[in-house]
Amino acid sequence: MDTQQNTALTRALAEVPGPLPTRGVIHITIPHTDRFTIVGNHLAQHPDLSCTAVGIAVRIQSLPQGTEVGIKALAARCKEGEKRIAAALRELEAHGYLQRLRHRLPGKKVITRTVFCNQPAALLHPRSRPAVEALPRPAASAAVPVRVPARAHVPAPVLTAAPPPAPEVPSAPPVLPPLFERRVPPPTAPKAPRRPLPQPSALTPELDRAATAFLSDLHRHAPQFFLSEDDVRRLVPGVAAWLERAARPDAIRRALTDDPPHPLRHPAKLLAHRLTELLPPAPPGVDGLAALAARPRVVVTPFQTCDDCDRAFRSPTPGHCRDCRETRAAYARAAA
Repeated sequence: MDTQQNTALTRALAEVPGPLPTRGVIHITIPHTDRFTIVGNHLAQHPDLSCTAVGIAVRIQSLPQGTEVGIKALAARCKEGEKRIAAALRELEAHGYLQRLRHRLPGKKVITRTVFCNQPAALLHPRSRPAVEALPRPAASAAVPVRVPARAHVPAPVLTAAPPPAPEVPSAPPVLPPLFERRVPPPTAPKAPRRPLPQPSALTPELDRAATAFLSDLHRHAPQFFLSEDDVRRLVPGVAAWLERAARPDAIRRALTDDPPHPLRHPAKLLAHRLTELLPPAPPGVDGLAALAARPRVVVTPFQTCDDCDRAFRSPTPGHCRDCRETRAAYARAAA
């Protein structure tokens, strides 16, 4: 029996779409064909309801109409005691899932009716009439009785069907934009190819020795980054590319080993990813520095304060603003 169960479980896991997660729950979903109840995630994952209240709500929702759902009736069906069931019912009543109403019968007898709503948030918004009510009524309901006079010797009235009304074609519902835009690609979407490991312009013997020594000594500073000889040879070009770009070994070590995932299962893959994605820019060469020095500089004219009106104006030398200069020129012409 154990072997059959393991085989069935292995076969079911193989049919799960997409890659299996490395941690957490794995769902094997088999569609129900009978005896099932639809439960919303707003109830199953309610942040303020206890697990007992959620279970009692699912039990009540699965029962047919008219079933007793009082405290004693639920205690007879469930393993929880009356105190826990009473507390769970109070939680459901506080969050709108349950409501207990008192109703007086004609004989002055008072009864309590329990009303359970599977989606209380929907009661806060006006609900539209169901689409089936918009369809035309059957033509049989349009039959009109017609009496025939006695001389026609007809013993019973004859029903004559009136012409059925033209069926109303329901208008197409408006196309509404989606509430949420999917930004995460589905698991079956093709993955983008990985970028190749950076390569130096020339892997000189000095760069090769420095990169090999750096990778071989990496586990002394971060014990979880213990590399094999093949991993070192494969990652040497990437480290050489960093060293070629004037990156210091301690800076490279911090960039590659800082904040690794726990547990770290593939240190070589993480190093290859960080060597590729965090590659620093190449330092500017002699031509780049010469072009930077030859770039024309923007000269900003400083602000000056006018000697007459104390107003700020731009000028390379202190003096008077334009209005004061024009006023002085006008006075000079008038004096002449």
